[in-house]
Amino acid sequence: MLTVGIDVTPLAQTRAGTARYINGLMRELERREDVNVHPLAFGGRARLWNLPRDALWYPFVLGPAARRDDVLHCPTYRGPIRSSVPLVVTVHDLAVFRHPHAFNPWSRMYGPVVIPHVLRTARLVIAVSEFTKRELIELLSLPEERIRVVRNGVDETFTRAGPSADGDYILAVGTLEPRKNLARIAAAARRTGLELRVVGAPGWGDVEVNGDGVRWLGDVPDDELARLYRGARCFAYASLYEGFGIPVLEAMACGTPVVTSRGGGTEEVANGAAVLVDPFDPAEIASGIERAVLQRDDLVRRGRERARMFTWRAAAEATIDVYREASA
Repeated sequence: MLTVGIDVTPLAQTRAGTARYINGLMRELERREDVNVHPLAFGGRARLWNLPRDALWYPFVLGPAARRDDVLHCPTYRGPIRSSVPLVVTVHDLAVFRHPHAFNPWSRMYGPVVIPHVLRTARLVIAVSEFTKRELIELLSLPEERIRVVRNGVDETFTRAGPSADGDYILAVGTLEPRKNLARIAAAARRTGLELRVVGAPGWGDVEVNGDGVRWLGDVPDDELARLYRGARCFAYASLYEGFGIPVLEAMACGTPVVTSRGGGTEEVANGAAVLVDPFDPAEIASGIERAVLQRDDLVRRGRERARMFTWRAAAEATIDVYREASA
């Protein structure tokens, strides 16, 4: 049986896409009889743990903590720069390289310095999309033969069956930070005359989303999020940069038409089942929302077909193949 050490430390820091990835993958791996999962974690939820994690846990402690495992899997690009155990690293995106202004000062400094070292240490790198694979090759010159594409899945909570929220509204989902482009999405929503409801945890950058036709709902449980997806006239996910975009699939699985950004990971995920827009142009986002509402039936049909292609079981099976290859 393969024993895999998995760094679950990010679960103390976020409930967003990275947490979706870790929880979905761990749930499926723990159901398997051919893999023994060894969770590894350091620190708590308070922000004061961030510096010890980056300064101590990842460079010095994590690697030795996994010394008895067959493989060490870091589900983000934070990881050891030396490891005696075969290392697998998942990269969700390289936004800190493409849009450094959309990150806080620590991330802007830490990412470009540390990430290349971690990826050089990794025996294999998992990219969550072909888009992210291309970014790894172009921005960091990572050899293509060391990259394996393993797509994310959709949790079973997100389905068309179930209650729907009331009201005429557009839904947006994302941590309140500049990269999620919520100000432009709000401006677009105002052009359409529809209310914008925003689900997401507080982030950084003084992103304001309340008032003038916009209602921030905070972080909500998944069953409530599914209810909000189902009730929305459309889902707007015009982020400035995404390596994948799990919320796009969640909305599609719930039978909600999607508007998302052209030219990145979310366009690949949507694959013709969403309205694509320029995320820097509120007028185009507004036009996209209006098109999505008019084309609802067709987009719902195509979106549900697309979402069915992404499961955490398939992601886990492909990830186990990467573990076996890395440990061979």
